[in-house]
Amino acid sequence: MEHIVFLTGRLAQPGLERVLRGLDDAPFTWEVREIGLQVAALMTADMIRRRVPAPIAADRLLVPGRCRGDVDALSAHYGIPVQRGPEELKDLPRFFRQADKPADLGEYGTEIFAEIVDAPRLTVEQVVARGRALAADGAGVIDLGCLPETPFPHLEESVRALKDAGLRVSVDSLDTQELLRGGRAGADYLLSLTVDTLWIADEVRATPVLIPREPGDEASLHAAIDAMRARARPFLADPILDPIPFGLAASICRYQRLRERCPEVEIMMGVGNVTELTEADTSGINAVLLGIAAELDVRAILTTQVSGHARRAVREADWARRVMHAARRQQTLPKGLSDKLMTVHAKHPHPDTPEEIAQTAEAVRDPNFRVQVSPLGVHVYNRDGMRLAQDAFELWPRLGLENDAAHAFYMGVELARAEIAWQLGKRYVQDQPLDWGCAFERTPDDLAGHCAPGTTLRRSKEGT
Repeated sequence: MEHIVFLTGRLAQPGLERVLRGLDDAPFTWEVREIGLQVAALMTADMIRRRVPAPIAADRLLVPGRCRGDVDALSAHYGIPVQRGPEELKDLPRFFRQADKPADLGEYGTEIFAEIVDAPRLTVEQVVARGRALAADGAGVIDLGCLPETPFPHLEESVRALKDAGLRVSVDSLDTQELLRGGRAGADYLLSLTVDTLWIADEVRATPVLIPREPGDEASLHAAIDAMRARARPFLADPILDPIPFGLAASICRYQRLRERCPEVEIMMGVGNVTELTEADTSGINAVLLGIAAELDVRAILTTQVSGHARRAVREADWARRVMHAARRQQTLPKGLSDKLMTVHAKHPHPDTPEEIAQTAEAVRDPNFRVQVSPLGVHVYNRDGMRLAQDAFELWPRLGLENDAAHAFYMGVELARAEIAWQLGKRYVQDQPLDWGCAFERTPDDLAGHCAPGTTLRRSKEGT
């Protein structure tokens, strides 16, 4: 059986041992070593090399998740694998479960068409800039949305410019002449053709997206599909996803019936009708819709980023398609694969109980403030005792920072973060920005390098 040595600091040692003792049926034996350091998060690779003599009688060495330095060099030094653990002790059980079943999110089965809805009103340069940004978020096809009764004289130039930028392009219009112009300019796809306008497909090489004459007219969509099959031409079919409360459930059933009738047909689903027209956080909506898309083997979705609340729709759809594809491939629930779609809440927001925080606080002997969050609220403690409140302004008078502007500013920032985390049920870690999933990309922390001077300030000059 594998034997793992865990390195930690004095304050974290009791908690680490509690968590390890609570691991059921752990496929390893373990040993905890405290290396003469109070705070485990301040551990570095150089410090480990100096304080932990080689060789180590173990199969693996696990260091704190925030340990800085070159762990590969440590592996070479000790002759055994050295690995960073999770940032929080309470995440160790999940850490080991995920290590056994790593999620490969590099694959997906659904293409993203991202529409520029106001393309006629943009310059060619603006169209290309918007297209590049959408592609960076995960879009595979840039859709040029034409507007009714709005001239688009630079349509051809826009198509060619996007193609020159290495992007695939679709043209989306109700005007048959605009569809012809886009197809002749080199567009890859045309949205959308009905059974009555299939003649356009005979004029250009672009792949058409077929729709019914009316959203509920399944017969006309089937007729268009049969006609394109007879032409032996590639196409996508879209039964049209209706918004809430104007037939969403019925339209999902249409997608299901189409898949049953035509198992091999490539299907498109316009999810923007739901994400844009429902005032709710779009990360969850995208998760559900892309889950349906994965079940029905939907080849592509069409989405937009018009409303302010949907401004991350493409990025969310990218993560959702990867998670749902992995869940379908592994035949597992879409849980534990990624937390990128958990933009507002956290699954495990409070790793430590109030009792455990109090136990840690009792061991503190310095004036530096520690901030933690539990279900009871925000805990602030140092050698002078514990303060607990649910409102940052309630804590402020109890910190004694009236004459220390720099530290007061720092604690104001941290308490605001902690209060938001408590209110929403998010994970809070002192000196770290809140994690908003794919809604806001954090700059990855380079743990291989030394830590730059941080924001943590000491309460008084005497404590320096």
